[in-house]
Amino acid sequence: MAPPDGGGRANGRWLARDEAAQRLQGIQRRGARERGSAAHLRRSGPVVPRTIARSIAIGNPADGLFAKRAIAESGGWAAAVSDEALVGGIRLLAEEAGVFTETAGGVTVAAALALAAEGRFSADDEVVLCITGNGLKTIDAVAPVLQAAPVIAPRVAEVRALVQGERGGIA
Repeated sequence: MAPPDGGGRANGRWLARDEAAQRLQGIQRRGARERGSAAHLRRSGPVVPRTIARSIAIGNPADGLFAKRAIAESGGWAAAVSDEALVGGIRLLAEEAGVFTETAGGVTVAAALALAAEGRFSADDEVVLCITGNGLKTIDAVAPVLQAAPVIAPRVAEVRALVQGERGGIA
């Protein structure tokens, strides 16, 4: 699973597939041009994306039709997730894997969870999530749910005290 960009990523992965069985999973933030599952395939025409996931907010993706075809031909599915779910995906990835991703990565994680909840994966499936960007690119998207960072002087003793939990910072 990877963020959708303009559809070229899914189409390219499908065209470059090897002999291994591969099902493409399409993901998108709700409100952007959704594609992939039967419901999404019926939609046509551009939309105006309303999302904090600006890097994938593509209302009329250049390769959208190719991506839809690749997802359908591979037997894959698509999921659209809310901004709240994508922020949850960012948080989950940071807390569980130590990876701080941007909003597109949050969409990827949230969509994987949504597809798993729908039973789209079997116990034998190997699911790969492509996390394509650093969270520092879109810090404004998660700032409202982060704790305020402590402010310290630029001194080693201050950093040491913060790390050791003496200043009420991280333990």
